[in-house]
Amino acid sequence: MKIAVFADVHSNLDALETVLDHIDRWRPDRVLVAGDIINRGPNPRSCTERVLARAEAEDWGVIRGNHERYVLKYVTDDLPGQGPEFEIIRHAKWTYEQLDGLVEPLTALPVQWDMADDAGDEIRMVHASMLGDRKGIFPDDSEESLRGKIAPAPAVLVVGHTHRPLIRTVDDTLVVNVGAVGAPFDRDPRAAYAQLTHEDGAWQAEIIRLDYDRERAIADFHDSGYLEESGDFARLILSEFREARSLIPGWYRAYEDQVMRGEMTLKASVDLYLETCKIAG
Repeated sequence: MKIAVFADVHSNLDALETVLDHIDRWRPDRVLVAGDIINRGPNPRSCTERVLARAEAEDWGVIRGNHERYVLKYVTDDLPGQGPEFEIIRHAKWTYEQLDGLVEPLTALPVQWDMADDAGDEIRMVHASMLGDRKGIFPDDSEESLRGKIAPAPAVLVVGHTHRPLIRTVDDTLVVNVGAVGAPFDRDPRAAYAQLTHEDGAWQAEIIRLDYDRERAIADFHDSGYLEESGDFARLILSEFREARSLIPGWYRAYEDQVMRGEMTLKASVDLYLETCKIAG
């Protein structure tokens, strides 16, 4: 049996199409999608349409990630329409506005997917870990920490969220973080997904990395209107993409409180942070 698993597309159409082409040529028995199809990128509608259409036609397993949950807050929550908080979340509002007709199927996605293999062993998929959709599994997690994040332990647990791939065996569980299709954070800019194979009674995994046209993906940030309409926070998102590393948590720690109190504009904070990180903004 062969299973392909990908996650964290983040509205990156070029990367998604490259991964789907590779998966189609590998010809797995099943395809799984571990959430975060949307947000933090310029093509949320096209990415969502492709994934949902293939999922319906080919019985893929697809779950929601924290970014689906985050963007879909606009369905019911009374979120600000101006001021510092609005400027920080403006990119998510832009994403939501691109999803006309797709909100209902995204909302209907489950947060967990399970199946049993031929031996009756459980294969489980969640977005980040069993502790929630923002409690991720990282390459430097201790075995003790991992036990808490996978319990109750299945035979195979596949996740995404951290944008950092890993393959670990903890006790009797194969733990696979499939990395990110659209925005890796391990300094390797190539798109990532995982191939799982079941041979001789055991599951094995391999992380696949794929080159694609990143310059065209960067152009989409500009051509789609995403950067112009999402404001200065989108510059942090594009910088993360260019650098293939996590930057936004550092901005939150250093500047969020000052921006929210009105002591610094979002633009000034982003300018200063990118300068501190030695990144051209």
